[in-house]
Amino acid sequence: GSGRRSLLRPFASQVGYEPLPPTLGRNIFGRQVYQLPGLFAYAKHIVKVDGRAGLFKGLTPRLCSGAIGTIVHGKVLQAPGAPPAASALPCPRPASADSPFLLQTSREMVARSAATLITHPFHVITLRCMVQFIGRETKYSGTLSAFTTIYREEGILGFFAGLIPRLLGDILSLWLCNMLAYLINTYALENGGWEGLRARGFEGAFCPSQVSTMAEMKSYSQAVTGFFASMLTYPFVLVSNLMAVNNCGLAGGLLPYAPTYSSWLDCWSQLHKEGNMSRGNSLFFRKVPTGKRYVWE
Repeated sequence: GSGRRSLLRPFASQVGYEPLPPTLGRNIFGRQVYQLPGLFAYAKHIVKVDGRAGLFKGLTPRLCSGAIGTIVHGKVLQAPGAPPAASALPCPRPASADSPFLLQTSREMVARSAATLITHPFHVITLRCMVQFIGRETKYSGTLSAFTTIYREEGILGFFAGLIPRLLGDILSLWLCNMLAYLINTYALENGGWEGLRARGFEGAFCPSQVSTMAEMKSYSQAVTGFFASMLTYPFVLVSNLMAVNNCGLAGGLLPYAPTYSSWLDCWSQLHKEGNMSRGNSLFFRKVPTGKRYVWE
């Protein structure tokens, strides 16, 4: 989910801010293209301007968000009626196995959504602390004072700016990841591997090694499907982050970096029209898109 992304990720580039100009480089095919600075160039620039402490802006609310989110997530999963953990054995399962999968994924969805809802105020503060780098502001200099500032200027709703697209993105990513992994593990790995060995009469001889190999392949498939799901749902992450800082009194949430959006749907629509739905998604080899709007110093 979006809450687990590194603080070093160039969040400022998501709002269209580029502190360093593009340079001429080569893509993987050897062609010369203009490229925007990557992660390490950003980090070096931040250290030059703010010192090493600048790399950890928003760290305190981020740690609070992570700790509280972990507790809430665990408590929801431990609630009465939670389905048992899925078996790691690659033995064939009956057709009714779809029901535990749906129950487990639904339970995980509720747990993640609850954790996101409770910790979103800390997420908003984290992003605003980071985006202050653009305008050199100190409005959100502390976690407690940030709560006071948001409540005074925006009320309760200010703590949940960008919540809806974040929730939708997390839920969609979870279901995509789990569904793809389930299909691969059940119909490609288990039926294709374990059933094949059984049909050839190797059930007893190869069961221990088969279990080990199948577990490794399942972990790989989970990682691949997770990466694929995160790429598909990145626009929700982008829109959520933009709405969290939009029109909050910071330079990064105002023109020329970002217009004032009336809603997250308006933000989505404008980004889609500009072709900026993947803005800030890549950490390296960031070529300058033709016709895209960026602002650099």
